[in-house]
Amino acid sequence: MEKSMESKYIDTHSHLFEKKFDADRDEVLTRMREAGVGTLAVGVSYETSKAVIKLAQTHDEVLGAVIGVHPTDTNEDFDVAQYQPLVNEHVVGIGECGLDYYRTPREDVYVRQRELFEAQLHFALDNDLPLMLHVRPTPGTQDAHEDMLEILRIYKKTHGDALRGNSHFFTATEEVARAYLELGFMISFPGVITFAPELHSIVRDVPLDMLLSETDSPYAAPVPHRGSRNEPVFVIDTVNAIADIRGEDVEHVRAALVENAKSLFLRGV
Repeated sequence: MEKSMESKYIDTHSHLFEKKFDADRDEVLTRMREAGVGTLAVGVSYETSKAVIKLAQTHDEVLGAVIGVHPTDTNEDFDVAQYQPLVNEHVVGIGECGLDYYRTPREDVYVRQRELFEAQLHFALDNDLPLMLHVRPTPGTQDAHEDMLEILRIYKKTHGDALRGNSHFFTATEEVARAYLELGFMISFPGVITFAPELHSIVRDVPLDMLLSETDSPYAAPVPHRGSRNEPVFVIDTVNAIADIRGEDVEHVRAALVENAKSLFLRGV
């Protein structure tokens, strides 16, 4: 996969297919190109997975597509017969997939969500692609992370380094972060770290070579853009915050985060 734009920053998670970008998507992409920001466009369903592949095929700023079924954004199953034909050089990961008990009790959704996730986990292994995990626990607990880690440990024993990925939009505890790191999964921090000081110790604790930056745009814009629509170029604010929190040179951190994203998702870039 050849992309002509050299990315100075990589936003590892955005939803550029969203209707919130319909009115000015080209302008968003232009701002990215001018700032040297590339992104991974992430689907949440079959139709949006096709949409992010198209974005990756037609825009240099979209470095790759992540395809799959979100645990709560759709009622779809993961149909291998549908998804296998989508896999091409532009597909760089499977997701966002995982477990989400935030609005629905765990006992009502665990069985279905686990089956849905494991189908995508097997698909990722079969296609030698990393997973992009969406894990959101019941408020006040870490239950979804505990369940996810249990699943990953089972498959890690039999598949080793072939099972890889990242924990997207990480806002859990240091203990949970270390558990993902022990399994070889990277930790991806969103713009929330610019206004949530309780996460700063985790930002400092994660080894630099296991850390990623993201926007999750159009959601959760960082300071100084809070209250507005998030977009991939705002990943620059998150990268600057990571460097500041860690007390490290911003250029060193910026370059490391780009290399981390390439090593996990963009091996051919």
